Amino acid sequence: MTRRSCAIYATGIVCAHLLIVGIALVVAQVFQTMINSRLKKEITLTEKSQMFESWKNPPVPVYMEYYFFNVTNPEEFLAGGKASVKQIGPYTYREYRPRENVTFLENGTKVYALNPKSFVFVPEKSAGDPEVDIIRTVNIPFVAVMNELNSYSFYVRPMVSMYISSLGIDIFMTRTVHEILWGFKDPLLSKIRRLKPEVDEYFGLMWKKNGTHEGEFVFHTGEQNYLDYGKIDTWNGLRKMSWWSSNQSNMINGTDGAVFHPLIDRNELLYIFAADLCRSIHLAYVEDVEVKGIQAYRFAPPNDVLMNPKENPTNAGFCVPAGDCLGTGVLKVSVCREGAPIVVSFPHFYQADPAYINAVDGLNPNKEEHETYLDLQPTTGVPIRACKRAQLNIILKRVPGFPKTKLINETVFPIMFVNETATIDDDSASQMRTLLLILTLVSNFPLLIVGLGIILLLVLVVLFCRNRQKKNEVKRIDFTEAFHSFTTAKDDTAYTQVSDKLDDSSEKPANQPMKNGSYIAMSPVEAQKC
Repeated sequence: MTRRSCAIYATGIVCAHLLIVGIALVVAQVFQTMINSRLKKEITLTEKSQMFESWKNPPVPVYMEYYFFNVTNPEEFLAGGKASVKQIGPYTYREYRPRENVTFLENGTKVYALNPKSFVFVPEKSAGDPEVDIIRTVNIPFVAVMNELNSYSFYVRPMVSMYISSLGIDIFMTRTVHEILWGFKDPLLSKIRRLKPEVDEYFGLMWKKNGTHEGEFVFHTGEQNYLDYGKIDTWNGLRKMSWWSSNQSNMINGTDGAVFHPLIDRNELLYIFAADLCRSIHLAYVEDVEVKGIQAYRFAPPNDVLMNPKENPTNAGFCVPAGDCLGTGVLKVSVCREGAPIVVSFPHFYQADPAYINAVDGLNPNKEEHETYLDLQPTTGVPIRACKRAQLNIILKRVPGFPKTKLINETVFPIMFVNETATIDDDSASQMRTLLLILTLVSNFPLLIVGLGIILLLVLVVLFCRNRQKKNEVKRIDFTEAFHSFTTAKDDTAYTQVSDKLDDSSEKPANQPMKNGSYIAMSPVEAQKC
């Protein structure tokens, strides 16, 4: 057997083995199953897990952008007209949120942690100086007092109203951004504190929220089930709330938004418990996106999250008392925040009933600036980019006994909205791309084997064709040489003429035997010349 034949046979054997093994691995998904199994074990909130440290001390910078609605026509609104507002901001703060007092429970299947948040002003990302810029907005302490006095006798309210007016306190107030955000000593609350010492005389939208936490959390580590990774087990010792009017609405579902289980599917709903909203919300898949070269799935709250119970009956539990419901796009959270009738929505009443948008001039809801979304890397479940946007509103309406409200048209009045953003940093993005590249190569290794088998198959075909061509060339050369030899022999041969006469015996030599008839003599030419 020639070397060429040995090469062809060897190539064929290797090719067959590669194709059989590769196709078998692809069909069985051995490597993909192995990777998925490893991810389910590695991505947990245990001390040995690589994800634990980034969960405990998040490297991704988080920014809080505060936008305020400055009221431009307070007198016109109090006279029964439509309010007009102008958005100002952002006033941006860097948010730091390390996990503290981390303690593992129940053999590492759960972990206890506090999540204090602190804020540092970032001038270069802000539109102005919060300690200088002044805005006019709703006097929330005053509205809270009016709301509280609704349960008092009608004869008490006018007297309280006159006393408040004598203090120079009105429905709208003018303060600096810093005061409204981080707190100031309110004159009305100071007077009330004299009667009720438990009342705090300071007011601010973020009062006592710088350096404090939102409660005590216990999370599932994912050690028992990877789908439970990061899910909240209890919040302040509770597995469900009691504010809302149905068991489903009171459930504490999902994670706190910092982590999600690996191997996310486009068809699943992701749940997040938002302590500041006093409820859980769900997010649905929207589209595939790319962030810093990393492929991700975008999830966002669908329209039904804040939909009117008439259109989405599951939201009926968020009406307190039962049956007392607002329209689509808003949620009254005063049940968990005592005092003013606070309502939350998406910024500029995005996805809300047009009636709320048209009640105030200066609003322009749009998806690009006002949608809440979360971009997740589906294999690891790591958030790559997040934008949490929420608006704080207050209900202004007529309150009997307070003459200043007698002409007001009931309005869900916008106060401010926050845009909480986080995008993976460059170093983390580089590490993520490297990890995903390795996972891709390993998971596609069977395809590489099949591809190599196909290449060897092509090589085998080429070798076979060339070998066949070589054999045909050899046969052609042998035939040519044989033909050439035959032609050469023909040229070297002479033929004598056929004689029609009978040879004369006398002329023939004595030793020449006599023959009857004609004959043909074939002899070499040289022999005739002899």
